[in-house]
Amino acid sequence: MGQMFHQFFGENMLRADVCNAVEELGQLLDHTGPIAASERNAARIFNSDHLYFVTNGTSTSNKIVWHSTVAPGDVVIVDRNCHKSVLHAIMMTGAIPVFLMPTRNHFGIIGPIPKSEFIWESIRKKIAAHPFASKVKGKPRVLTITQSTYDGILYNVEEIKEMLDGRIDTLHFDEAWLPHAAFHDFYGDYHAMGADRPRCKESMIFSTQSTHKLLAGLSQASQILVQDAENNKLDRDVFNEAYLMHTSTSPQYAIIASCDVAAAMMEEPGGPALVGESIAEALDFRRAMRKVDEEWGADWWFKVWGPKDLSEEGIEEREAWMLKAGEPWHGFGNIAEGFNLLDPIKATVITPGLDIDGDFADDFGIPAAIVTKYLAEHGVIVEKCGLYSFFIMFTIGITKGRWNTLVTALQQFKDDYDKNHPLWKMLPEFVAKHPRYERIGLKDLCGEIHGVYKKKDIARLTTEMYLSDMVPAMRPSDAFAKMAHREIERVTIDQLEGRVTAVLLTPYPPGIPLLIPGECFNATIVRYLQFAREFNERFPGFETDIHGLVKDGKNGKVDYYVDCVLRS
Repeated sequence: MGQMFHQFFGENMLRADVCNAVEELGQLLDHTGPIAASERNAARIFNSDHLYFVTNGTSTSNKIVWHSTVAPGDVVIVDRNCHKSVLHAIMMTGAIPVFLMPTRNHFGIIGPIPKSEFIWESIRKKIAAHPFASKVKGKPRVLTITQSTYDGILYNVEEIKEMLDGRIDTLHFDEAWLPHAAFHDFYGDYHAMGADRPRCKESMIFSTQSTHKLLAGLSQASQILVQDAENNKLDRDVFNEAYLMHTSTSPQYAIIASCDVAAAMMEEPGGPALVGESIAEALDFRRAMRKVDEEWGADWWFKVWGPKDLSEEGIEEREAWMLKAGEPWHGFGNIAEGFNLLDPIKATVITPGLDIDGDFADDFGIPAAIVTKYLAEHGVIVEKCGLYSFFIMFTIGITKGRWNTLVTALQQFKDDYDKNHPLWKMLPEFVAKHPRYERIGLKDLCGEIHGVYKKKDIARLTTEMYLSDMVPAMRPSDAFAKMAHREIERVTIDQLEGRVTAVLLTPYPPGIPLLIPGECFNATIVRYLQFAREFNERFPGFETDIHGLVKDGKNGKVDYYVDCVLRS
């Protein structure tokens, strides 16, 4: 086995896996030697005052930022559509979160937080109405915003800075999916740090970026960017205490080297050219999908979510991708002019059967979970799958025209669906795991699952669920602490309404936590969990995965439970 491992990974990788005692390589933990030089060089390239490489992902980068500025009892302002690592940071620091609520359409696509939510008076009222935050004196310690969202929605950072500079100590933009934006004029002010942009007077700016997601870093490669305010400079020694708390004393040097390489690749002219190619490839894909629709989709075809008017003239201009108030394609309502932008390199493909208003088609529907399983067995892996949508990205260095493989696979799916070919033939690997589907036709299975979604009105249910009131009964850290002390009760989902969760409850897709420790279950959430139980039993292999649910068998019956705070 050892010889096979060596043959596969090669001599150089194994020789490069050295311990941190090799002085000439420098130290990640105290930022010395060649590593320090690499971080300084990356800071210059990414237009930041300070930059720190992180070797265990942007989840850890987020926690470092939070531990450097947040203490127990501090009020923090958080995007409800945040990554679970931010919620973990809330639980770890003992912070009191006040949430800004994003919009959402019935495709399940999470939209922007309305600009009105960022107005200081609005935030102040939210704090005053919060049962725990209202008792805290002083300004909020941090604002964390997801920039960009999973589906590619961006905020105008300069407008947020103008509204909140000095009112919140630290403005943190989780740019795990946006490290490329600084290298192309298309993105303008719709990312955290750019050349020749004004800095805040009081509020420090942090950006956390996954160099492994859209740049050339290895898995887990991440970085923290810091921009000083005019009157608020980063204390590097204090910050490094938080950095040390979360950083391994045995970092993988290949990941560090990939951070260095990823930054160097973005130096002009290479970076702008690479990002430009990504945008061009994404636009070509969208054009190709529309062309197939015109020539081949008389009865049905897949749509790519985005602005309706994408004629050749102006398609590469930022204005074509701005979200405008009331436009039906996005379904986010009356959003502010010039505040939000859709990143064209992120493409959400819509499958037939559901419209933007949440209405299901009567005649037929094609749930995305079936399409993505079909694509996987044809060598195409998608990033995220919803009810009637799936998501792909055009990262830098993508093979030119690679999207042709996806378009061809979708055309083949359409042909197989129209002919209702049996699943044993279309999805042999899936059927081997789930023989019950062997003789079912592809079209028949789509119709069966579509019928269940329609009967349960599941698109509106999930929208209502995410937009419903999540009432805090305890501080998140206090509720989670009940887990360690085993002061919890495993409650069946039918009895959850009104109970206080001790865990994060996170449905996949989209992987955005629904409830955090200390919040109460409401009737809408319970109804969704009951649907998930029924659906999972009926359609094994297409289960709704919900982290935080415990599957257990009692009295010969399988049921789902959630660990809740023990009632006194």
